[in-house]
Amino acid sequence: MRQATITRTTAETEITVSVNLDGTGRYDNKTGVGFFDHMLDQLARHALIDMEVRCTGDTHIDDHHTVEDVGIALGQALTQAMGDKRGIRRYGHCYLPMDDALVRAALDLSGRPWLAWEVPMTAPSIKGFDTELVREFFQAFATHGGITLHVDGLRGVNSHHIAEASFKAVARALRDALETDPRKADAIPSTKGSL
Repeated sequence: MRQATITRTTAETEITVSVNLDGTGRYDNKTGVGFFDHMLDQLARHALIDMEVRCTGDTHIDDHHTVEDVGIALGQALTQAMGDKRGIRRYGHCYLPMDDALVRAALDLSGRPWLAWEVPMTAPSIKGFDTELVREFFQAFATHGGITLHVDGLRGVNSHHIAEASFKAVARALRDALETDPRKADAIPSTKGSL
């Protein structure tokens, strides 16, 4: 069963994240940051990962700690749920159009974290949500999920569409990478024998 629950408590946030990598995309995310919840819902739905996130954070200061720390916990949950990564396809990519926005995501569940982020936003905020936090989330998620992740915003004029297309593109790439390879379901996808 590729499932995990992570609890993370700091002076800034208290978080519990539960994931089922073999789910149907069910979600129940409550972080206290409405736009971020909407993005996490997209990630779960389009990756077909069942996901529940609960976070109480110091949003009276700003949303940064909540968004970054959820990224950390979600990356840790993904790592734990994958186990030794036996049978996964490992790689995934997606071109995701959303109205004016087009985002490309490519990833490798390599255990070697890296984020290449070239996604220009056209506005500094989306209804009070700092658009810089989209990158901060993916930096934390890639680092703690051991993901080599490249995300490129190829076009777009609406920051909501650009941000949402980014989450959906990563989700679709993640779905492909996590799926079982029917030709090598019993093997770790590396010539090294481990990831």
